[in-house]
Amino acid sequence: MHTRSILAGMVALACLTAPVLAADYLGGAVKSTEIAGKMVLTDANGMTLYTFDNDSAGTSNCYDSCAVKWPPLMAEADAAADGDFSVVARTDGTSMWAYKGAPLYYWQEDMQPGDITGDGVGGVWHLAVE
Repeated sequence: MHTRSILAGMVALACLTAPVLAADYLGGAVKSTEIAGKMVLTDANGMTLYTFDNDSAGTSNCYDSCAVKWPPLMAEADAAADGDFSVVARTDGTSMWAYKGAPLYYWQEDMQPGDITGDGVGGVWHLAVE
């Protein structure tokens, strides 16, 4: 009987300490992953996504040199909104993804999955959190 109690306790503890599973969105093109204690949106390869305070809901204001440093998460021409994800038309005729109206970007200096070096850049770039 004592062995069963210990085993039950170990199973309960394992359930409490199990990692948070990432959720998939947009057919797996976007995931939520725990990074630095937050549920952060990443692409399918685990590269972190960011939002820009200078954007307005559903409108990107990051072009030219900004878009070189902060590449948009591009959407296919036929992409359609899905839940909290919407498609933002860019002035160059392309489309990008937004989460809850906030356009999503990569940061050129993130080199590997889980990097979050763009968080807080210029005081206007932030992790895209779920």
